[in-house]
Amino acid sequence: MSKNLHIDHLVYATPDLASAVADIESRFGVAPTPGGAHLGLGTFNALLGLGPRTYLEIIGPDPAQPTPIAPRPFGIDDLASPKLVAWCASPQRALGDVVNAARESGFDPGEVHSMSRQRPDGVMLEWQLTLATLPIPEGGVLPFFIDWGRTIHPTESLATGGSLVTLDLFHPQPRTIDLMLSAVSDSALLGDDQVNITLNYDDEARLSATIMTAHGLVVLREITVERRRPP
Repeated sequence: MSKNLHIDHLVYATPDLASAVADIESRFGVAPTPGGAHLGLGTFNALLGLGPRTYLEIIGPDPAQPTPIAPRPFGIDDLASPKLVAWCASPQRALGDVVNAARESGFDPGEVHSMSRQRPDGVMLEWQLTLATLPIPEGGVLPFFIDWGRTIHPTESLATGGSLVTLDLFHPQPRTIDLMLSAVSDSALLGDDQVNITLNYDDEARLSATIMTAHGLVVLREITVERRRPP
């Protein structure tokens, strides 16, 4: 499947952030960079670069924050183990236009929200993104969207753990998902933005991402992370 969608980041949610970060470091051979707290949401993240303007977000509960009134994003409160739960696209069009196009195709990515967090070095990051209500629509196969505006992209200050090679999407109705993704695709992408996105049939909606690292191919799946040598 060829879709002109720049993958801004993958979301790897976990009930225990410290444990998940240590596990990712052991498998990638690179330590994720501490991100920051999402105040009011009860979460904290760590990030690892996966190529030009693409990264892996590891997100979990922030023990320094009180339990939020609303559920934490990405179904974190219901997780028993780490899980690849979602992916985020950075469109060339205005977010409002993308949301309208998505809704016309039958896909509601949620309203556009302004968000921010402070990096450990004090730099404030500000962005806009769409937030859908839980449960995550279509099992995370459909993306949410982000616009970093004038903020420095997070990858500018991240350690690079590898290069995202393929994002595999699985769904019981792949043709329907294909039409929805087509509605929100950009007209064209630059060469270094091209990541192979595949859409496959499966009884259950799920995600899988293949990343080339210095130690071989790492496959991020729905429930666990496994590493295999390239053929």
